Amino acid sequence: MVVHQRDGGRCVRCDSLRDLTIHHRVNRGMGSSREEWINQPQNLLLVCTTCNSWFEDHPRESYSSGWKVRRPMLPGEMTVLYPGGSEYVLYADGTRARVVPPRRAAVLRTEGGAR
Repeated sequence: MVVHQRDGGRCVRCDSLRDLTIHHRVNRGMGSSREEWINQPQNLLLVCTTCNSWFEDHPRESYSSGWKVRRPMLPGEMTVLYPGGSEYVLYADGTRARVVPPRRAAVLRTEGGAR
């Protein structure tokens, strides 16, 4: 499956190779399973069963890391944190693109103000 290949056959949270399953970032409940994108790769992650349960028990961290996505956002609009700290945007075709954080401009200060 394309999601298995994209995620390297490893859990996107803990990097495990064991007990893997597919996780929906936006829940399928309440009729949303009829939406075309709900089962497309940008809404799916490869995770181990332990992390899949962890997402439900730790919603704040799950949403802030992109492992879960709140409506009305769409999964392609939210980056996903992968092991090692890299963030990716996921696409419907099963590919991903790494998000490179912008460089922070160095602020130069002089003591006592500008001279």
